[in-house]
Amino acid sequence: MTTHEVDVAVVGAGTAGCYAAATLADAGYDVSVAERKDAEEAGHIACGDALKGADAFPEAIPKETLEPAFTNTAVDHGRFEIPQLDTAVDIPVPGELAVIDRWEYGRRIIAGARERGVEFHFDTVVQDVIQNGAGDDGTGDGGVGADGAGAVEGIEATRDGERVTYDADLVIDAAGSLSLLQDKADLAGATFDTNVDYSHFSSAYREIVTVDEPVEWEDALVFKPTERAAGYLWYFPRTATEINVGLGFQMTEEPMHLVQDLKDDIEARPEFENATVTDKLGAALPTRRPYDSAVAPGYVAVGDAAGHVNPTTGGGIAGAAYAGKYAAEAAMDAIEDGDRSEAALWEYNERVMDHFGGRYAALDVYNIFTTAYDVDDLMGLLAAMPVRKLSEALYSGSANLGIMTKLRTVLRSVGHWDTIYDLYRTKNLADELLAHYEDYPDGPGEFEAWQRERDAIMDRVYARTGADPKY
Repeated sequence: MTTHEVDVAVVGAGTAGCYAAATLADAGYDVSVAERKDAEEAGHIACGDALKGADAFPEAIPKETLEPAFTNTAVDHGRFEIPQLDTAVDIPVPGELAVIDRWEYGRRIIAGARERGVEFHFDTVVQDVIQNGAGDDGTGDGGVGADGAGAVEGIEATRDGERVTYDADLVIDAAGSLSLLQDKADLAGATFDTNVDYSHFSSAYREIVTVDEPVEWEDALVFKPTERAAGYLWYFPRTATEINVGLGFQMTEEPMHLVQDLKDDIEARPEFENATVTDKLGAALPTRRPYDSAVAPGYVAVGDAAGHVNPTTGGGIAGAAYAGKYAAEAAMDAIEDGDRSEAALWEYNERVMDHFGGRYAALDVYNIFTTAYDVDDLMGLLAAMPVRKLSEALYSGSANLGIMTKLRTVLRSVGHWDTIYDLYRTKNLADELLAHYEDYPDGPGEFEAWQRERDAIMDRVYARTGADPKY
């Protein structure tokens, strides 16, 4: 058995894990990343390849390190194809946007972290966490903490058939959706969000396709609904002739039926005649609000492992990078203070909620709204909506509509008035929820009261939309 003693053990070499590790190593901390894939496959992840927020990344791995992986920076809007109405709606996307080669990007964030002094251990499959018994709250004195959760003190893994142990002051879980670590750790006495269900996640499948002639929509991210509201197709141009084509669908749906929808649509599009498939991958991703709390004594979850994905678009790269940075900085403070308790790590939760977590929670209200309506009604509503305001809603969690815009929308939406009225009433609740997240508690002591108020808002969301409760 091999034992590594480190300040911080990071599980997963994705965006969040690499930025967390790079931030720590840059500050002089001893950090190792355990990655289950080999050195060649590391960074090869199923992704739509669209990057919102391409202009802003944490400083630990500078943007210039990543830029060679940006293959299309001309994209500036989304195009929603509505086959029911034989039309398409172009929606501007605020901020800098790019389509990337995700594998090349993965290699570059690993290389950038290595330059900062991070040690990567590939072919390392994490199997368990090392955790003290309940009562050690991570403050270093061995006393009984108010939360009652035992502090995480490392991880156990295998590499080449050999057992490997990492003894660490703190563990950062960047292991992705439905992380095994959260099944293995005893989180029952912590604030860490365990209200996580399989139905909160989507499956995604994508292919990289090369075509003979440039596509006419090389500056757009193309979306198209499947015949079932639980799925959608995408066509994202890495270049004018290399396209990321994919499908996202709720895990409650039968995957092969929806994959057939993607195949049929590709075959019906003339631009894909004689196309060549160069790569295929699938993955799971969260389509839910961020975890209410992603900390436990000695333990922090980041990125997909904490629900840090825009639930309406599936975008999560920029948010994951900043979550990694915030987790690393919280870890540094905890190590220096000799206090690994939830209270010591709590600022990480606050920074995530302030930066993007509250916005994503508000956007999840619209996801809930869509589950209660027929896909034809939703597509008709989309065609009637003011596109710039819709764009603001998709990326900010809220949108303010002037009286003239409202009147024009009503006139254009004949036949969908009931749905649009329900949407505006739902929007008011999304705004209320966003305001509640802006008052996220500054410590674990007020957390339960904050959750109760949030849940009361969500009860009104379910009552207003008629949707089944999600959480």
